[in-house]
Amino acid sequence: MPFKYERLDKEQAALLVVDHQEGLFQLARDHSAVNFKNNILAHAALGKVFDLPTVLTSSAETRPNGPLPQEVINMHPNAPFIKRNGEVNAWDNAHFRAAVLATGKKQLMIAGITTDVCTAFLALSLVEAGFTVFVNADASGTFDATTAEDAKDRMRAAGVQVACELMQDWRNTPGAKEMLPFFGAYLPEYGFLARAHDAAVSSGTLSGL
Repeated sequence: MPFKYERLDKEQAALLVVDHQEGLFQLARDHSAVNFKNNILAHAALGKVFDLPTVLTSSAETRPNGPLPQEVINMHPNAPFIKRNGEVNAWDNAHFRAAVLATGKKQLMIAGITTDVCTAFLALSLVEAGFTVFVNADASGTFDATTAEDAKDRMRAAGVQVACELMQDWRNTPGAKEMLPFFGAYLPEYGFLARAHDAAVSSGTLSGL
């Protein structure tokens, strides 16, 4: 069967924040703590930059799993926030299913802790339900790199795309104007590259390369 490349389309997509909880954060050892916190916040921020319908969910947050970071909640004060009491797979929760279906979107971007449980179980269920699923691996974490890779392999085998290519043309909206501040906040390597360019242009001293 020939390969069909289904691109992530911001007009067809919704963002899911799955169990990015402060207690579960301690289990994510396949990223550095600083980078992983940054990636979690960046995942949530994508919903704001691209104006995506966003659904938040947590699992047993009054127990050791802990709450979602307040920074994430503050970004989406009006988003549905489903606080699950027992279901490990978020799709097993009727309120969460209803919130996702209410977005009316067929492409879903997800990330969660842990990659092999909260992210993978949900991703597989969403594929079964007929959605196209894009997993943000940078914002999903688990116990170690081996567990993460096994989980990603399992998801890919089911048709999940372990990539999120929302930014497709610098001339679009959101485009350079909106994305460069995002990179400045969450991808400092690129943000500082842009700053260096601005400084060279404003000072009139170019590299000459």
